[in-house]
Amino acid sequence: MQAINHTKNIVEVNNVSFHYGSYQVLKDITFNIHKGDYLGIVGPNGAGKTTLIKIILGLLNASKGSVKLFETDSKSFKNRSLIGYVPQKATNFDMNFPATVMEVVLMGTYARRGLFHKIRPEDRQSAEQALKQVRMWQYKDSLIGDLSGGQQQRVFIARALASRPEIIFLDEPTTSIDKKSQDGFYALLKELNQKEHLTLVIVSHDIERITKEAMHIACVDCTLVCHASPEEFLKESKSLNLFGQEVKIISHHHSNNK
Repeated sequence: MQAINHTKNIVEVNNVSFHYGSYQVLKDITFNIHKGDYLGIVGPNGAGKTTLIKIILGLLNASKGSVKLFETDSKSFKNRSLIGYVPQKATNFDMNFPATVMEVVLMGTYARRGLFHKIRPEDRQSAEQALKQVRMWQYKDSLIGDLSGGQQQRVFIARALASRPEIIFLDEPTTSIDKKSQDGFYALLKELNQKEHLTLVIVSHDIERITKEAMHIACVDCTLVCHASPEEFLKESKSLNLFGQEVKIISHHHSNNK
């Protein structure tokens, strides 16, 4: 099996700032996400975590600074199928929505083939592979609204996988699922990262859990407070008032990022 080049950057965020009117949400954010990474993004409510993800994905434009995706400026980046996204509250939808699991996952192929193109056999193959990866193939004909929260979240990961991405962003993916489902969910993410070599970026409020799962932690509170290994983050976490007004800038490590 070919080794992963952990020094190759998939995402490069350079001096990014963002304002809503006169309110500054993000200020001078700079960090890289390397191939094969598993990055947890943490911070208090309103710290700008989701805004940062949306800027990286091109859903929002930075007020200042730049983002590169696969060594290409995000404004001119075209190959969106390389990027998967599981948004916050993905499972909050009309439970009576008459879509099957397979139909939901096939939506993930739109990034590769376009919204109005006919579904091709290879699209169905991608959807089948994605459902098998998340162990939901047996539910392919079930209505999405009939599944549990944990099962639905697996389906939305499969939808993100259907475009065959190299990186997936997940925004608070465990908010609406129970503890047992969370354990299975994190086991799945670990498998995707370690066995499938998928790069993962997960926004989470569960600092205790994400520091056990991720390879690196980025703490955001308007600025980039810390970018380090979980061990380094935890060692210095007593200096961080993550949910207060004052946050001490402690460290900014770029392990294996060049």
